[in-house]
Amino acid sequence: MTQQHYYYGTGRRKTAVARVRLYSERGPIVINGKDMEELFSWKSWQDEITEPFRVTGTLGQFRVVAKVSGGGITGQAGAMRHGISRALLEADPALRPTLKRAGLLTRDAREKESKKYGLKRARKAEQWTKR
Repeated sequence: MTQQHYYYGTGRRKTAVARVRLYSERGPIVINGKDMEELFSWKSWQDEITEPFRVTGTLGQFRVVAKVSGGGITGQAGAMRHGISRALLEADPALRPTLKRAGLLTRDAREKESKKYGLKRARKAEQWTKR
């Protein structure tokens, strides 16, 4: 078996981590051994994942194999988008200005705020009555 060359990118969003491999041949987007449409059934999730390809005009030029873990489905879709963007950058450094302008190289740093003691959630408290 011959060794295939691929471009690698790690994407993160919330608590989800995507390890993306971009192969230089045409093919489907396979995530955790399943087709993208099977795992991410909503069109908005699929659009988010393929956004880096649409922005750079490379849609359908690469075969994507990825492993995603942690978080929920929205976080995983965001992590995939980030990972694909980073892998595309590794494949062609000339795409950097395009990806940067679209905001695809920036890691979305928003995380869930931690729960505080004495409260129900991060900020929700028991109803307070003055009298």
